[in-house]
Amino acid sequence: MDVYHALLSGVDAFAEWTRLGLETLGIATIAIGAGAVVVRIARQTHTQRHLSFTETRFILARYLALALEFQLAADVLETAILPEWTKIGQLAAIAAIRTALNYFLSKELGEEKRELASPAS
Repeated sequence: MDVYHALLSGVDAFAEWTRLGLETLGIATIAIGAGAVVVRIARQTHTQRHLSFTETRFILARYLALALEFQLAADVLETAILPEWTKIGQLAAIAAIRTALNYFLSKELGEEKRELASPAS
């Protein structure tokens, strides 16, 4: 039984570190995306008179969608580690909210992509 508990403890520790890594990736993705957008706006401001906010929002939205996926994966892993009914309910609510956010974000991305692809009037 001691080998079993040691193995289980190792798996729990690995899962916890993985969850922490996924949360960190989500945070880093948002920070990198925000930084990329700020740099893009600064460059456009200095080199052009017309700013393309649609394309800039499209870039940020892609980063946000990816960050949401990392965060959802971390939440799923946390619930797998500590499967309490309260945690499962929270995961269901979080998953529903993030799924709705991703759906509307993806829909908006598709519309903006079509807008960017169409020739300017």
